[in-house]
Amino acid sequence: MKRPKETAVASERETLLTRPVILLALIAFAALFGFQLLLSVVPLYADDAGGGSSGAGLATAAFMLSTVFAQVQMPRVLVRFGYRVILAVGLLFLGLPAFFYAVAQTLMAILAVTLLRGVGFGIATVVFAALMVELAPPGRRGEALGLLGVAIALPAIFCTALGLWLVERFGYGTVFLLGAIAPLLGIAAILGLRAVPTPGREGAERTAGFFAGLGRGPLLRVFLIFAATTTAAGVIVTFLPLAVASGSGVFSAAGALLVMGVASAAGRWWAGHFGDRRDPRLLLLPGLLAAALGMVALPSGGALLVGGAALFGIGFGLLQNATLVLMMGRVSENEYGLGSTLWNVAFDAGTGLGAFVFGLVIATFGYSWAFYLCAGLVASALVLARLDHPAPVASRSTKDGG
Repeated sequence: MKRPKETAVASERETLLTRPVILLALIAFAALFGFQLLLSVVPLYADDAGGGSSGAGLATAAFMLSTVFAQVQMPRVLVRFGYRVILAVGLLFLGLPAFFYAVAQTLMAILAVTLLRGVGFGIATVVFAALMVELAPPGRRGEALGLLGVAIALPAIFCTALGLWLVERFGYGTVFLLGAIAPLLGIAAILGLRAVPTPGREGAERTAGFFAGLGRGPLLRVFLIFAATTTAAGVIVTFLPLAVASGSGVFSAAGALLVMGVASAAGRWWAGHFGDRRDPRLLLLPGLLAAALGMVALPSGGALLVGGAALFGIGFGLLQNATLVLMMGRVSENEYGLGSTLWNVAFDAGTGLGAFVFGLVIATFGYSWAFYLCAGLVASALVLARLDHPAPVASRSTKDGG
């Protein structure tokens, strides 16, 4: 019988960069390239189509609404159809409708296209994490999820600005074309993925749905910890450009967002290495502290702006990886789709809720107080992190979640 230390060393030596893992990371990069390229362009397009600022807000809200709706359905859908088929459907919905933006001349038409793309994004994001856990060596799942995080984060760093730059120089049509083609390229790569077991293969009828999963205390704690942080992230990406006076270089809001994106990707990658060798729960407290302190510094401007962005980015990156690894470790092998669903809903719903709720706070109290209150929200999650404890994987008898 192998000793625990020998088993850990053997796990670390398992090859991480296998062909399926690399292919899935490339598919995720292609999908997020298309998503991020249109992230700021579609609201601008809705505004130009006569929707005004309210139309621009509706475009983002419609996308997030259909994204979360699709994510909530995924635990049971994955059980029925499997990873590869559902991933292909998600990429198809994310990419194909984008071709029709060019002929959508009214706000309602733009919103209809956006709703379809949101469904595709919701499907794809859930599958990426669940399938990566299936493909990765058991002892290196944190690193694999870190690799996935980098593939997802890279488009977030540069594609938003690239989309706006392309609109200025080549018009909307070029951006819509690229935003449509990128996710569709991923469909061909799916054929190169080796066959993976169908989730819920033993007792699919007992696989928990989204709300049943939330009823499990260990999953709910991680969900709330991560949702508090993504709420803060939604406030930053939405309101930091408005809160910080226009400047030049790294001291501008754009420069701060770039620093935050790079720091987040680095933190997420490092957390994967740490989590595979130690307990990822150890990253919850420092991640929350860094994110909360970063939020406090952001409204100050100047060097504190950049330092706050870097600090928040590091904390956010640590928490993205740690919460996902913990979520996947607290569901059974048949429920990776459930774990991914909970994590992704916490991400997207938190982001949208932060932008909406703190927009009302800003209207009453101003930007600085909104950022301080948001820092308090993140800090309050320290209580949940402190109370969290290792939880056994859900047994087959509790899969229906009550």
